[in-house]
Amino acid sequence: MSLMNGAVQNVLEAIGDTPIIKLNNMAQHTKAEIYAKCEYMNPGGSMKDRIALNIINDAEKRGALNPGGTIVEATSGNTGMGFALVAAVRGYSVVCVMPDKMSDEKIRALRAVGAKVVVTPTEVEPEDPRSYYSVSKRIADETPNAYYGDQYHNAANPESHYKSTGPELWRQTGGDFDVLCAGMGTGGTLSGTGKFLKEKKPEIKIVGSDPVGSLYYDFFHTGKLTTPYPYKVEGIGEDFIPTNMRFEFLDDVMRVNDRECFMVARDLVRKEGLLCGASGGASVAAAVKYAEKMNTPMRIIAHLPDSALRYLTKYLDDEWMRENGFLGPEPSLGTVADLLARCSGCKPIVANARDSVAEIINNMKEHGISQLPVVADGALLGVVAEKDLLSFLLEGEAKLDSEVGPLVQSAFASVDKRTPVATLSGLFNQGSIIVVLEGESVAGVITKIDVIEYMAKHLG
Repeated sequence: MSLMNGAVQNVLEAIGDTPIIKLNNMAQHTKAEIYAKCEYMNPGGSMKDRIALNIINDAEKRGALNPGGTIVEATSGNTGMGFALVAAVRGYSVVCVMPDKMSDEKIRALRAVGAKVVVTPTEVEPEDPRSYYSVSKRIADETPNAYYGDQYHNAANPESHYKSTGPELWRQTGGDFDVLCAGMGTGGTLSGTGKFLKEKKPEIKIVGSDPVGSLYYDFFHTGKLTTPYPYKVEGIGEDFIPTNMRFEFLDDVMRVNDRECFMVARDLVRKEGLLCGASGGASVAAAVKYAEKMNTPMRIIAHLPDSALRYLTKYLDDEWMRENGFLGPEPSLGTVADLLARCSGCKPIVANARDSVAEIINNMKEHGISQLPVVADGALLGVVAEKDLLSFLLEGEAKLDSEVGPLVQSAFASVDKRTPVATLSGLFNQGSIIVVLEGESVAGVITKIDVIEYMAKHLG
């Protein structure tokens, strides 16, 4: 019997060719046209189907994965589902190791397709033996005939987007767009797609969306690894830098918070009929922020990685949203620019990396402050606090005539003047100081008391 016209041989051949849909009811206040690349329409419900297929094809070609083998992966759920689809067609077993913050729907879906799921604690360091990175590597090492997918460092991940997502976008649009905006996770989408698009049209801008709590935003804007901390949105952001995140293909990174991700995703479902997950909300929220920042006519494609059906008991559930403080109107507290305008103590007092410890101490004493941003060649190097100076002096690691540069710490968060004041409270988890950047220059310094005083005046 001949194959029916339009039919495919198996589910893997249905991966890709997802539509691009214009957003008609959101971001109308901007000069940009924003479109959505609906990757949740892949057969496994996410864009991770693409990388799973390419990673397994590559492993088979190299002889790293043998018939009847077991695929092991650290995943937020979607890559695991992609591997499970490949496994179903080609006869492999799958073990997925997931952090415990992931939705119950993801865990149930993986088990439904035959994957074994191991759940690990979220709030541990990547090197901790209990982390999902460490546990997945251990299981792969201990399992006979196992293959570790390693999406964070496997070059076949960005290669899949270079070979599929990038050419597909180009074919669908003819290159007639200006910006691609996507969430920052393993780095595969931005790096692979970004590389292809910039080879075709160098002026296309690649913009990452990073949640508050992840370290990508500060690393991109300052080159410093700040302190990550937990957040609710799934599948994007990191607490380390994967080798697949190639920053040379990135033009900008926009920061979004949990509430923005969830509320924009709910709007996409209800106002546009796009059944995307919260990481899609993150992409669109960042696209809107970039459009506001640039304030010029442009076409932006926002990447919607996965399906709303993965989150029925989370951001789509009013009770879950209410319990986590995400429902109700967001307080209108203005932006960092408004705070700086009303904050006499936010004037930037900056130290140079070559200043001596004695000069820093005198500077702190003169201005009545306990911490200072430190710059080198005009760019932010980090911050130095009086407690650090005291520690170094007592331990004999520094003297009064020592240069302060080697004592600088990364216990800070960076923002720009457009950042909403409502976002700042979470950023103090990274350190007791927030540095306002204008380009590479320090435009202001914000402490907790500055925010408290501003809110008292604002609400008073």
